[in-house]
Amino acid sequence: MKLAFLPLGIALTTGLAYPAGAVVQDSQFPPQTVRDLIAVCAPAPDDPRMTAAINYCHGFAQGTVIVEIAHGEQRHGRKLFCLPNPRPPSGAELTSFVSWANQDPSRLDEPAVDGMFLYLAQKYPCKK
Repeated sequence: MKLAFLPLGIALTTGLAYPAGAVVQDSQFPPQTVRDLIAVCAPAPDDPRMTAAINYCHGFAQGTVIVEIAHGEQRHGRKLFCLPNPRPPSGAELTSFVSWANQDPSRLDEPAVDGMFLYLAQKYPCKK
């Protein structure tokens, strides 16, 4: 398995430079919707679950990238997204994901994993 895509998972979840959110609720673990994913990835600085939430967010983003790697390596597999080289700066992608999700409120109730894949596919489409 090629791990060249793994840095995006890290870039998606480090350097959280966007406005802090609310306290993460029990019902948001694991995140079922894009709204839940945003809450988990952007907890309030005083949230007692902040460390757990950010760690979960790291794993979620890295998992998305690993699934794409595995999918792309399948015979007749079609890549869902193609990451740029060099990789995005640390923290930039999560900020961009949150902004993208909030631009269309209907996205907020989509499944979390679908939202992440759709965002990456729109942001980093593969050349034909």
